[in-house]
Amino acid sequence: MRARSYNPPMQLPHTLGCLVCGRDNPHGLRLDLHVDPASGTVSTEFTPTVHHIGFEGIIHGGVLATVLDEAMVWAATWGGRRFCVCAEMTVRYLSSAAVGQLLRIEAQLTSDRKVIQCEGMIHDPDGKAMTMATGKYIRLSKQRNQDFLATLVENDATHAACTALRRDANDD
Repeated sequence: MRARSYNPPMQLPHTLGCLVCGRDNPHGLRLDLHVDPASGTVSTEFTPTVHHIGFEGIIHGGVLATVLDEAMVWAATWGGRRFCVCAEMTVRYLSSAAVGQLLRIEAQLTSDRKVIQCEGMIHDPDGKAMTMATGKYIRLSKQRNQDFLATLVENDATHAACTALRRDANDD
């Protein structure tokens, strides 16, 4: 019997000003997103604070949609081998998220055609689905992709993902 190889998730890079992952955005969430290189599944965890509420004690749905969009755009980018932007997104809220509640976010590509389609889900720590989304993503032009690649912040944790993204951009 052959031993199966395991490729641990890779941390995805960020840009400095991104609302979700950017480290220089004073209003940003500063989340670390990871991709499973074998499946293309993008994941992150987020514990919202009182600054993220809509109604008292309930996290604003727009914040949840923003985090799902970030995960899905990375799933589209990784799977489509070029950076993408959202063209359409549908979100269904199944239950409310509370301040201080750990949320687990996952997204994956579901179709790679001219328009890339993805789905995403937010779960509580017990695995209960809280929010689900689908999205349609459009690839950037080759030049815009190259321009965007130049803005990525690379460090030891993100080196493998940056290398893969740059290699794939050169294969166009």
